[in-house]
Amino acid sequence: MNLQELNELDLSDIGDWPGFVKAILVLILCAGVGVGWYFYDIEGRYEELARVQKTEEDLRLDFEAKQAKAANLEAYRAQLAEMEESFGAMLRQLPNRTEVADLLVDVSQTGLAAGLEFELFQPQGEVPKDFYAELPIKIRVLGDYHEFGEFVSGLAALPRIVTIHNVQINNQSKSPGDLVMEAMVRTYRYLDEAGD
Repeated sequence: MNLQELNELDLSDIGDWPGFVKAILVLILCAGVGVGWYFYDIEGRYEELARVQKTEEDLRLDFEAKQAKAANLEAYRAQLAEMEESFGAMLRQLPNRTEVADLLVDVSQTGLAAGLEFELFQPQGEVPKDFYAELPIKIRVLGDYHEFGEFVSGLAALPRIVTIHNVQINNQSKSPGDLVMEAMVRTYRYLDEAGD
C-alpha cells in the first residue's frame, strides 16, 4: 500500500481498511488510553508513594535516634546520677547564710597564718545569681611573694569555694621588703528554695 491509498481511506468504512493500518490505529488508541490512565490514576499514586517513602525515611531516622538513646539508657542514667552527686558535692561547698561568717573568719585566718598583715578586709554587698549569691571582699595585705602564694594556696585548700580576682601587687609599702597586694576575694553561698 502506498501513501496515495492512505489518503483515500474513508473514515465511515473503517472495516475495509488494510490490517496494518487498523493495527497502527489500535496501537495509537492504546497508547492514548495508557497515557490517559497514567495521568488519571498512576501519577497520583507515584506522588503518594514518594510521600510515604519520605515519611518512612523520617520515621526510620527518628527510630534509629531513639533506639541509640534507648541502647545507652543505663549509661545515661549512670551519668545523670554521677552529675547529681557531683552537683550535690559542689552545693555542699557553698555555705548557707549561717556559715558565711565562719567562712569570712577562715579567709582572714588563712591570711594571718600565711604571715600577711591586713590593711583592708572589707566585705561588699552580696550579689545574687541564679541559684547562688556572690559575696565579694576587698582586701589589701602586706607581705612578700611567698606569703602571697601561701595565702592563695590556703584559700584554694579551704573546704568551701573561694576565688581571688583582680590581683595587683606593688611595692608601695612603708616597710622595706614588703609588698602590697590588693585583690577581690569572692566567696559564694547557696540560695535555697525559700528565696533568702
